[in-house]
Amino acid sequence: MTRKDKTPMISPDEARALVLEQSFLMDTETVPLYEAVHRFLAQDIVSDVDIPPFDNSAMDGYAVVSSAIRNASKEKPISLPVSGESKAGDEATVVSLQSAVRIMTGAVLPRGADAVVPVEDASESGGMVSFYSPIKPEENIRHAGEDICRGMKVLRKGDRITPAVMGMLASLNFTHVPVYQKAKVAIIATGDELVEPGTTLSHGHIRNSNAYSLFGEVLKYGGKPHYLGIAKDSREDTERLLQEATRCDIIITTGGVSMGEYDFVPEVLRKLGVRIVFETVKMKPGKPCIFGILHTQNAKKLFFGLPGNPVSSLLSFIQFVRPALLSLMGARKIRLPEVHAKLKEKITKKKGRTHFVRGFFSIENGTLFVATTGPQGSGILRSMHEANCLIILPAEREVYEAGDEVTIQLFNHEEVE
Repeated sequence: MTRKDKTPMISPDEARALVLEQSFLMDTETVPLYEAVHRFLAQDIVSDVDIPPFDNSAMDGYAVVSSAIRNASKEKPISLPVSGESKAGDEATVVSLQSAVRIMTGAVLPRGADAVVPVEDASESGGMVSFYSPIKPEENIRHAGEDICRGMKVLRKGDRITPAVMGMLASLNFTHVPVYQKAKVAIIATGDELVEPGTTLSHGHIRNSNAYSLFGEVLKYGGKPHYLGIAKDSREDTERLLQEATRCDIIITTGGVSMGEYDFVPEVLRKLGVRIVFETVKMKPGKPCIFGILHTQNAKKLFFGLPGNPVSSLLSFIQFVRPALLSLMGARKIRLPEVHAKLKEKITKKKGRTHFVRGFFSIENGTLFVATTGPQGSGILRSMHEANCLIILPAEREVYEAGDEVTIQLFNHEEVE
């Protein structure tokens, strides 16, 4: 079976570039801070305050004028009267050359003090505190604006809101945060052979795993997955579910995209008015992979027809759907980190396609090494579970010896610039 209208096969990099070229930005909304984690900021954040707002102590101890104890030693300790105490939340006190103020971590630094002696380096008795060594000016002090100063651009549009960012926003007095809306992602499995988990498995059938892997991936990257079920191997059922899926921003199918007699996804997509950008990618696993665009009256939809084999489906998601999803939701960082590692074993492949080999990297004596996770069949989902990286083997080379340097892609890490 052949199709005259089939698009030419392209490289993974070319495919990814075409996907990002067609991506668009979701609308923005404002959400409560406690609901903002893993969303993407819709505007720059500029501080209108200093953080911390005042000079304060970095630890429990005694606030002093450092010159007052410059000659202190174990043999000749210097003792000063304790003139007061500064707890977190108290107003500022005053210290002089002839006194020390007991101070707690985070408390306002007394006026006149230029250092804090840790409590373990002093001893207090009868209202006097003894010091046994000098201290340098500025030690154990956190200055106003040390973390964030007024007028500083603290966060950038497109930054992911991590737990640390949530804390920063709280310190800047944000109770609600401007973010991009979550993209709605429809997921459709295809094939008469599929049955859902919890169903009795009869001969010739397999359980639907792809929809659940993809559902988890969409959640992982911050989208809103909508699983629409299994499309039977008929034009009518495939069209029915794909038509329903057009209410979402991204539509993912898994299976039904190759050249088989019952692979109806490409045909139905064209019937629905989807412009197919590419259908095959020079990669293994994951060669049959469709990307298309549908323009409706009010919106643009992105279609991804992923292969049916479990590993192929996941790898195609990681390489193409993931960047599209992040781009739609305003992410500034999209590219997965890639580093070099030394192979721990020989790998042989055929020329013509980039291979994404599931690997596990480790650091030994400061050097990064990588090994495969074992059998690499496109149906061996365990190979993805056991992997912490993908070994990227370019299309033009066949043999990689143990010790050769290769590029690995860290797909379980945060994206980079």
